[in-house]
Amino acid sequence: MNHDLSRTGAAPVPVLRLGDVLLITLQGDLHDGAAEQLQQDIAESIVRSRVTGVVIDISGVEIIDSYLGRVLAEIAAASRLLAARTVVAGMRPAVAITLVELGLTLPGLRTALSTEAALELFAGPAGGPRREPR
Repeated sequence: MNHDLSRTGAAPVPVLRLGDVLLITLQGDLHDGAAEQLQQDIAESIVRSRVTGVVIDISGVEIIDSYLGRVLAEIAAASRLLAARTVVAGMRPAVAITLVELGLTLPGLRTALSTEAALELFAGPAGGPRREPR
């Protein structure tokens, strides 16, 4: 089921529900209004769809600033409160370096090199040991 979570004039943020996981794909810049709407829409989608995981694919994001870093951390915190885990997938090396330079640790966020690897994190038995995909 595809959802267009953007109800403002900003570019739409595609969301795909894959079983118990929401897949959000960010492309380019996420402006303030769209970021705030995305946070609210993800929380509502978690409750409505009863998903247990959120994968945010940022492979299309060239640059991340402290605001977007904070938004990702806040999405993870809200998701955790709603009993869903968040994984950020597809981080480019330059984005990782920028996050380190900004001093952003993104608490509560797990990362994976690809969307496929992120989805594998949710494929294991609940509460059981998981092998970290490469």
